[in-house]
Formats: sequence, C-alpha cells, structure tokens
Amino acid sequence: MSRLDAAFAQARQEGRAAFIPYLTAGFPNKRDFITHAKTLLKHADILEIGLPYSDPLGDGPTIQRSSEKALEQGIGTKETFALIKQLRAVTDKPLVLMTYYNPIYCYQGGQSFAHDLKDAGADGIILPDLPPDEGEDFIAEARAAQLDTIFLVAPTSTKARLKFVTRACRGFVYAVSVTGVTGARHELPSDVSALVKSIKAVSDLPIAVGFGVSSGDTARAVAAVADGVVVGSALIAAIDQARDLDSLASNIAKACQREG
Repeated sequence: MSRLDAAFAQARQEGRAAFIPYLTAGFPNKRDFITHAKTLLKHADILEIGLPYSDPLGDGPTIQRSSEKALEQGIGTKETFALIKQLRAVTDKPLVLMTYYNPIYCYQGGQSFAHDLKDAGADGIILPDLPPDEGEDFIAEARAAQLDTIFLVAPTSTKARLKFVTRACRGFVYAVSVTGVTGARHELPSDVSALVKSIKAVSDLPIAVGFGVSSGDTARAVAAVADGVVVGSALIAAIDQARDLDSLASNIAKACQREG
C-alpha cells in the first residue's frame, strides 16, 4: 500500500476526510517554508507542494504572488526537490508536488523529472494543465518511477471525460469545485456533491476537492461528501499576513471530521 493509499484509508477509518494543505515551495523563503510545512504536517494527512511557476493558468492572485516571491529568490525545480528532500527526512506522511507541464518539459526530460522527484521523496504529482490523452509518455515515466499521477476534473467534465481522466489517476482524483482559478471563497457551489457523486460512479479512487476551501465551514461542507479537502490560498494568505497558521490549520483539520 502506498503512502497515499494509507493516508486515505486511515482517514476513512477515523470517520473523516483527509486534510491536504498546500504550500508554494520556498515561500516566503526557504527557511520559513520548512517551518510552515512542519506546522501543517502536524495536522495534515498529505502535504501538497507547489512548484513556483511564472505563468500558472489555474492559480488565483494569492498563489500567483507566492510563486513570484519564490521565483525572485531563485526557487526552481532543483531547489524545490531539495526542499521536498528536507521534508521527507522529518515526515512519513505523503508529499505531493503540484506542477504545470512546462517545468517538466524544460527539465532533462520527463523520465529524469519523475525519477528525481521520486528520489527526493515525493509520492505523487498533480498535473493541472497536462491532459492525460496528451501525457501518455509522462504517465508511463511516472509509473516506472512509482510516482502517482493525479489529474483534475471539473464540474463541466462529461461522464466520458470523467472515465478517461480517472483511469489515468493514481492515489486520488482532484476535483475542482469551481470553473475558475484557485482562491479563498466564503461558500462553495451547491453542485460539489453532484460532482463527487459523478466521479464515484466511474472510479473507486479517493476524491479530494479543492479550489475555494478556506475555512472550517467550507471544509466541513466538502468533508461531508468527499474523501479529501485541499486548502491552499487561505493558508498562503495567513502566512503572508503573519496570522496564526497553526490555529487555522487545526480548525480546518477538525472540520474534516464527519458528524455522526
């Protein structure tokens, strides 16, 4: 059983959704990134780490600014792998990289990227802009490196598309709650439950919902229907504004506990 499989199994056994916080690698700097990651790992089931990128199609302004700040400090692919390696030395929890395809393309090839990411200690990779039907080579390279591939589905995905995308996933399926970019929202669309139900009809993989989850209330709504709750912008904003990250993460993690 992989780390990702084990994390979702444990959360399910404990009657809760898995808490999956997101941090941009190297934000606000290398040292504080590690400190904040350790804080989140106290509450997280899985940690998602974003590779800083200059042209993020799916990220809202909060995460965009965090990427810009990390890039200004020279945080690229190799530096991100080094940070993952530091975290792997202090945790057994799953670590998943979120990256757009361009950094993979610009590396020494997909095979080297997958191998080096796995060697750093990552368990999976989230690919928001690589359609599975155009990513067959990289999927094969990730499989060879024993790296789980996680693709995104959206409220607009057809049943046929859901079937196709989920077959390319390993570890979990990432369900986007809104047809838009990342960012904290006070409430989520009412059709999140219907989206999760549609995915479950075609796949047995755990489903994690992200984009817009920002508080205990929104996390609770997602945890009631999904297997995982992804939170990013709200945590990045808390760091940027020097607010209590530990308390925020603790509150969201508690909200992932299902009632009854």
